[in-house]
Amino acid sequence: MKFQEYIYKRPDFQTFKKDFIKHVTQLQNAESLDEVKEAIDDISALISSLDSMATLASIRYSIDTKDDFYEKEDNYWNEYGPLYQELNTQYYKAILASPYLDEIRQSYPRTFVQNMQYELDSFDKSLIELLQKENQLSSDYQKLIAAAEIAFDGKTLTLSQFGPYLQSTDRDVRKKASQAQLSYFEKNEEKIDEIFDELVQVRDQIAKKLGYNDFVELGYVRMKRYDYDREMVEVYRRQVLDYVVPITKKLADRQAERIGIRDLKHYDEALQFSNGNPTPKGDPDYIISNGRKMYHELSKETEAFIDFMFDNDLVDLLSKEGKASGGYCTYVPDHKAPFIFANFNGTSADIDVLTHEAGHAFQVFQSRWIKQPEIVFPTFETCEIHSMSMEFFTYPWMELFFKEQTEKYKFDHLSGTLCFLPYGVLVDHFQHEVYENPQWTPEERKATWRKLEKMYIPQRDYSESDFLNKGTYWYRQGHIFASPFYYIDYTLAQVCALQFFKRAIVDEDEKAWTDYMRICEAGGTKSFLETVEAANLKSPFETGSLKSVIKTIDEVLEAVDDKNI
Repeated sequence: MKFQEYIYKRPDFQTFKKDFIKHVTQLQNAESLDEVKEAIDDISALISSLDSMATLASIRYSIDTKDDFYEKEDNYWNEYGPLYQELNTQYYKAILASPYLDEIRQSYPRTFVQNMQYELDSFDKSLIELLQKENQLSSDYQKLIAAAEIAFDGKTLTLSQFGPYLQSTDRDVRKKASQAQLSYFEKNEEKIDEIFDELVQVRDQIAKKLGYNDFVELGYVRMKRYDYDREMVEVYRRQVLDYVVPITKKLADRQAERIGIRDLKHYDEALQFSNGNPTPKGDPDYIISNGRKMYHELSKETEAFIDFMFDNDLVDLLSKEGKASGGYCTYVPDHKAPFIFANFNGTSADIDVLTHEAGHAFQVFQSRWIKQPEIVFPTFETCEIHSMSMEFFTYPWMELFFKEQTEKYKFDHLSGTLCFLPYGVLVDHFQHEVYENPQWTPEERKATWRKLEKMYIPQRDYSESDFLNKGTYWYRQGHIFASPFYYIDYTLAQVCALQFFKRAIVDEDEKAWTDYMRICEAGGTKSFLETVEAANLKSPFETGSLKSVIKTIDEVLEAVDDKNI
């Protein structure tokens, strides 16, 4: 069945509640483990069906935020999502209070019960009104960003469509494109500050009503960080500052020399080569055709996966008016179908989407055997290992997309992964500071961003932009608004993915793919550090764990004559 044929029907809350409570009662009254398992299966099917409707509404609204029908459905889920969440807590409490709890723990993956405990620790029905408000504020931000229509180059552009202009070899074009894009954020500065300020206050209230000292504590619980805490994250941050930032500064100097600029400004950063950044050598149909070929050749499992995705129209790739920004992968449980959403703009990022988001989709495709919807996807940082590692496992096929610019792409991509690490840690560090100080004014938050930015990205020069120099770059980072604390996950996963790069590409270790397949199939049945161990990788939290792999990446990049590719 093609995606367009998937039927969406808004569930009736009272009908769903009645059915759900009936099965929870059966669970509570079970007289054997078999009866418990039967009730769990029934409830899992109900949750999967509900998740399918919520996901379909979300996908279709993000494809067209101007669609009146799905805007109403988005409002419905913002309002009723917490009410359905409250029903789930009744189920989780029944599991944890069950006389068969020990047998349940032995019969299901450890994360199944762990997830339930963390869900209970992050919710109370007294919070429903606050959670509804949090949902609506996140939607308000998404809609504001999606509504951008900016006049430039005789066209009306969305924020995503500025990509090629920001990478122009003409410095004047880059500067003007950056100014035009920034003008939208500057025009909406007060509105963005207002939305975020309300989000901080709402989240702080939620955390304190649940008995946490601050939203940071609750944020870790929401993210289901079973294995690590903020002290371990601080150890990791210091490693990024010690081992990565010196190399990213060196890479910025190489970039300035490559593109012939003595004083690299913020609007120069997107241009990596004086003769232009690597770009795909074909239109979206060409990219899709070669993407299918690539995954056919990578493995029999990726062949089956990519045919399923394209044959059933489970991708929406083109940027268009009214479409939400960014890219994501999600999952429709009733159809056992991943879905990839993106905004192609003619840059190399289009290929990154085809590898990154497809990495997510491949993992969940391999995890469809898991009946419990709570653990089909792993936790966020684990998810990103699958996506970022896929970017590297597909390196041998990049010539299909970039032809004579393949080496240029690989240098750009690999150096970009290193340069991303300090930025990703910066986003996380900023959120720690903000939620530890909820009383801050918008001006204090912006000043803190700029102070941290100078630590993690010391080479960044905003001398020609007063707006950015006061600390507003984070306005464009949707995760900060919609998914608090979901960002360091990318960097933790990137460190793991770089280890896969070393094994698969540098060392040509055939076991790397076997280990990757193992963790894809495991889905959410393992925690982050359990996944790292199963993949035969080093934990990013171990002191000195970054030193070796970052040294290898530095050596690979140093060996490239980047001025002549």
